[in-house]
Order: sequence, then C-alpha cells, then structure tokens
Amino acid sequence: MNETKYKTSYNRILEISSDAQQITLPDSRYYKRNGEYYPSITYVLSYYPKGKFFEDWLKKVGYASEHIVKKAGEDGTKVHDMIESYLNGEELNFLSQNGNPQYSPEIWQMFLRFVEFWEEYNPTLIEAEVHLFSDEVKVAGTCDMVCEINGETWIIDFKTSNHLQTTYDLQTAIYGKCYEECFGKKADRYGILWLKSSKRKAAKGKMQGKGWEVYESPRTQEENLDIFMTVKKLFDLENPSLSPSFTEFKTTAKRKM
Repeated sequence: MNETKYKTSYNRILEISSDAQQITLPDSRYYKRNGEYYPSITYVLSYYPKGKFFEDWLKKVGYASEHIVKKAGEDGTKVHDMIESYLNGEELNFLSQNGNPQYSPEIWQMFLRFVEFWEEYNPTLIEAEVHLFSDEVKVAGTCDMVCEINGETWIIDFKTSNHLQTTYDLQTAIYGKCYEECFGKKADRYGILWLKSSKRKAAKGKMQGKGWEVYESPRTQEENLDIFMTVKKLFDLENPSLSPSFTEFKTTAKRKM
C-alpha cells in the first residue's frame, strides 16, 4: 500500500512506494479529485491573453525571459513558504546562528511587508495554503489565505510580481467560488496582498504601507467569474482530453564496484 505525503514546495501529493524505493510525482498542473484530474486554476489562466506589455517585455529580454520567469517564481515560492511558516507560529531570522544572511534582502523585505500587514490589521486566520476545488467548473487550486478582518471574510492571494495582472482578479474570484463549494461559506471580499507595490506609506481608508497594498478588483465577483468561465472554455477547447503526465524516479543511487 502506498504512503501519501505532502511536500510544500510542490503543493502536490507525492506517491511513495511501500518499499520507499520509488516516488511518483504527478503533473503539477493538475489536482486529483475523486479519480479525476482537474486542471489547476493557474494552468487554466495561462490561456488568458498576455497583452501588449508582455509582448513588448518578451521582445526586450529575448532568450533571458525563461530565466527571469523561473527566478521570479522561485523568489515568490520562498516568500510564500516564509509566510506559511510565520502563520504556523515559527520564528524566522534573517541571519543564521553564524551571522550569515539566510535570505536575499529583497525576499526578506517582501516577507516583512506581510508581517507589517498582519500586525497592523490583526486578521483572524481561517485557512492558509488551503486546497480548493469546484466540481461544477472542474478546476482546483491552492488559495494562500482565507481570513477575517473587521468581521468580513476575505479571500487573499499573495503576489510578489512587478505588476498586477487581470488574471489575479479572476484567480481570487474562482477561489471564492471554490471556497463556497467546499465549505458552504461565501466570502465577503477578495483581494491581492501585493508585496512589491510602489506605495510609499500608509494612507487613511486604504490597506497599504511602504512597499505593499491590498488590491481589490474594480469588477464584481460575478463579472470576474464570467470572464474566468470564458477562459475555461478556451482551455477546454485546446485540451479536449485532460491527460496529466507522471514522473517516476528512484530514491537511492549507488555506484557499482
């Protein structure tokens, strides 16, 4: 019988053989649900048009684009992992016991912006890194945080990108639908905690500080869901038969003498 474990950096299930000699890593673009494979919400949203800004950027950086995107993704994952540890009550330190930096200054500062937000608004944590799904839409994903602020339930996703994108609005909207389907509760508000904002200071009536802000879509939840469903139709058109791939590898290696 296979043992099932979670690995935070993948947010996917690793299937480990009973003799611990083989690991099967499912395709990270899919989630398994009742024997079916649902595409991840971010995978579906990859079919949303990138826009002129992205095209101009791609022309400018050329072949370096793959490295830049990968590096940005790795930095974002590190910040997310740090926030998750913080929410779990762990103490994080910029310096190691030997006095050496354990993180890049940029990553550490983005993390501290989250800490400032948390200490300023003192949310009540409901869920963190929660796996959500919709059997109706047949998608799944991992929402960064569900919390309560001033009596309102928020769906919040953390972003460390240089720019806000329309897909972020659609992402939080479908998370909200999935949350309601999974837990039977409707969120009051949907936002992005942008940890690379150009804001310079706090402002009255706004949730923001130096280098961070909570952004809410100018469109309604219903409007964003409608746009997401259009993107999902395009995704389904290009992917008529969902067939995730699997990677298998051994857990040990030794040179033969």
